[in-house]
Amino acid sequence: MIDEFAKNYLHGDLREVREELLGKLDGLGEYDIRRPLTATGTNLLGLVKHLTLTEARYFGEIFGRPFPGPLPRWDDLGARGTDMWATERETRAEIIARYRRAWAHSDATITALAVDAPGHVPWWPRPDVLLFNVLVHVLTETSRHAGHADILREQLDGSLATDGHRDAEFWAARHAAVERAARAAERPL
Repeated sequence: MIDEFAKNYLHGDLREVREELLGKLDGLGEYDIRRPLTATGTNLLGLVKHLTLTEARYFGEIFGRPFPGPLPRWDDLGARGTDMWATERETRAEIIARYRRAWAHSDATITALAVDAPGHVPWWPRPDVLLFNVLVHVLTETSRHAGHADILREQLDGSLATDGHRDAEFWAARHAAVERAARAAERPL
């Protein structure tokens, strides 16, 4: 049986990981939060922009509670991927503010509905869902992208998700040990 404890637990984790994701932007300039850091163009501000659309859509139209702002249609193939990066005209402040508005809208939906409230996700193979399913999906999506942000931030300036737990000497030794193991595994036995 899914109960309110599960809903509140998942909602609490979602709130926490949202803040962790935004924290990855702290102390970085405009170029660094926007620059493509993978072959596919993944970047920190794009992850925030993408998760804004994710929350607005999943906790909005799926439950008949449309987000009070423009969203591309889910079936607009021309718009696919445009949520993964920020144009030069979009500011950090605007994107973060929109993400926070999506949080507020999502939080209102989560609070107002029972954990077993029905929703409909037309692009899923089994489109009839419960709020529970969507909470798990959005928490998973947000956590996955927060992990991407951890790695991107580490590439940019060495900031670690575990800062405060280990010192630079520890990580240098760990890196060297991993490198040795990788080189040793490459040699035939």
